[in-house]
Amino acid sequence: MLLTWLYVPGDRPDRFAKAVASGADAVILDLEDAVVAGRKAYAREAVAEFLAEEQPVPVQVRVNELTGPDVDADLTAVAGRPGLAGLRLPKVESAATVVSVAGRVDVPLHPLVESALGLEAAYAVASAHPAVASLGLGEADLRSDLGVGDDAGLAWARGRVVVAARAAGLGPPAMSVFADVVDADGLAASCAVGRRLGFLGRSAIHPRQLPVIVEAFRPAEREVARAVELLAAVAEAQRRDSGTVVLPDGRFADRAMVAAAQRVVDLSARYAS
Repeated sequence: MLLTWLYVPGDRPDRFAKAVASGADAVILDLEDAVVAGRKAYAREAVAEFLAEEQPVPVQVRVNELTGPDVDADLTAVAGRPGLAGLRLPKVESAATVVSVAGRVDVPLHPLVESALGLEAAYAVASAHPAVASLGLGEADLRSDLGVGDDAGLAWARGRVVVAARAAGLGPPAMSVFADVVDADGLAASCAVGRRLGFLGRSAIHPRQLPVIVEAFRPAEREVARAVELLAAVAEAQRRDSGTVVLPDGRFADRAMVAAAQRVVDLSARYAS
């Protein structure tokens, strides 16, 4: 269970090893938006070379748009590389495009919804193939497509992606990047909004954002205590072969709450201060 993903431009190989050592849970080498057209081939070669060896943290690659001219070369370059932990698929608008990639590269896939059409197809995309490991939202492109000027206009889209991921049996989606790398307070506030909507973790574009994201999504002590209490009560109910779970303070708990409680406990253990 991860909370942070650090994006690195694919044409900056000098930053690859630094990103891996940054403390991010995973690194995303970007061949798409972060690389101008004239440097696509160079970035592709640099990324492929770096992925020739396994890395100490998962390294994903965001390939170019699936309907564009560069994606075939991207997939050919990175397929089968020992260091490749997954692919980020930008601007996905149909299940068919996900299936086509799954047939070429045997790694986990992470489609990104970045348009109105993609948003309408969110569940179909999330459930397109067993290789789909997560569903994400590309908010910069979606803002442009929808003509949305602030976060309030993204609330429905964010909720739609959270619901689609859950309906497809995936984990909670991670939030899109926060573009202002010096506004730590703004990042923390934005993460708090996303957490309330059901997101878990966030992509970053600078290492300084990583601790802010972890702090925003790491469970508080009170949450952990309540989760431990709930799990103990459920275990006791199972021991008694009872379908009723009553917590010590008199609250009734449903066994459907167990997965969420276990996630809280696991996150607390992983990100213990």
